[in-house]
Amino acid sequence: MRPRTYFHCVSPSQRECFASDFPFLPDIENGVRTDLLRGAGHVRKRDFAVSLGRVCPEKGFHLAIRAAKQAHTGLFLAGLVFPFEDHQRYFAEQIAPELDSRRRYIGPAGLRRKRRLLSSARCLIVPSLVPETSSLVAREALACGTPVVAFAHGALEALLKDQKVGFLVQQAAELPDAIHACQSLDPENCRRVAEERFKSGRMVENYIASYQRILEDSCGLSRVA
Repeated sequence: MRPRTYFHCVSPSQRECFASDFPFLPDIENGVRTDLLRGAGHVRKRDFAVSLGRVCPEKGFHLAIRAAKQAHTGLFLAGLVFPFEDHQRYFAEQIAPELDSRRRYIGPAGLRRKRRLLSSARCLIVPSLVPETSSLVAREALACGTPVVAFAHGALEALLKDQKVGFLVQQAAELPDAIHACQSLDPENCRRVAEERFKSGRMVENYIASYQRILEDSCGLSRVA
């Protein structure tokens, strides 16, 4: 490996994908924009769930739509369908046939629309079929006072393991019950967790501290040389 090359991960689960002797710096979690931490004002919770992200096979959004149907709740799917053949085919074959008047695809969502969706949703469903290294949208949902439902793998497993800001499931059949269970969770607790852990300022401070350590170590090596 090239000398003075530095790496860090955004979560312990990401670090676990590498050899244990890989020279990582301490993990630095992704932060959330402060305007999301303020939420969308006094928006009341409504009877729908939301899923956001790149619409492609590994994100598993078809499972979120089916779970919302089984839970008899609405769902808004927001995100971009990129012009790749497998993404377009996934949307045409597995997303579009599942949509109806209560389960809708609304395209990409800008900051204002995303904040309002996340603030008013009963929960965010993250049905990723591959382990997420961080899931920024889950952090954004908590910042808006909305609990998260996700499969028990990747970074989301550590984020939701205490069942205070969301629920983990092992299989798709458990998603409807988890959607209903989110009604018992306190939105203010979700916001508190986001405020304590995901402030963008805290992330920036951690990066600056990391850069300072690297510079100090480099200067020390130069003096020795």
